[in-house]
Amino acid sequence: MWSELFPLLAGGVAVFVGAVVQGGVGFGLGLMASPLIAITNPDAMPGAVQVVNATLPLFTLAVEWRGVDWKGLGFAVLGRLPGSVIGAVVVVYVSTRALGVLVGVMVVIAVVLTARAPAVPRNGKTIASAGFLSGITGTATGIGGPPMALVYQSARGTQVRATLAFFFLFGALQSLGILAVVGKLPARALGIGAALIPFMILGFAVSGPLRRRLDGGRLRVAVLTVAAVSACTLIGQSLARW
Repeated sequence: MWSELFPLLAGGVAVFVGAVVQGGVGFGLGLMASPLIAITNPDAMPGAVQVVNATLPLFTLAVEWRGVDWKGLGFAVLGRLPGSVIGAVVVVYVSTRALGVLVGVMVVIAVVLTARAPAVPRNGKTIASAGFLSGITGTATGIGGPPMALVYQSARGTQVRATLAFFFLFGALQSLGILAVVGKLPARALGIGAALIPFMILGFAVSGPLRRRLDGGRLRVAVLTVAAVSACTLIGQSLARW
């Protein structure tokens, strides 16, 4: 019994921490939860994380839905559609290890460049490109936040969180559907994902003070920091599977 309970509790703690981070910054759930769940419950990935990814945005939108950048969201969704298909192909045919290392290195480079220069310009081309890359990595690894977060790093806190929440909601549902079509969404993954939702709700519930603190002008630093940690985690997770 303990052998079954421990992986769930470990994943629950990771989801709790991820929900606190995402509740404040706008992303980070996949970053915190995916590596540990991949280690303790590899057969449940990436479906279990996508179940939680599809649930947390509902809580964010219930609080901050007025901040959604609808025009930018349209470009992001347009990019994510083909990206998710490629991500599913990666899951079935291509090594996610190589993809994880490549994407992680790209994000680290992007963080370094944007930290030393003005923020990435936010327009249709950059948002669609970020959505495309997020679709690939989100579907294949469960970590799809950094590309979109880098584009929105200079936006207002409510706009970052609300726009990313809507994007993650759509993206997670799309990824779940695609994974089901290609036969990579076992019932066990759905069950574990559902069991992790209470941990996610608790994490979001205690993220309020973090939101208020970051909205005081610290959001860009927080976004860049979480993106860098996310990239390093993705690289480490990918190398650990080699």
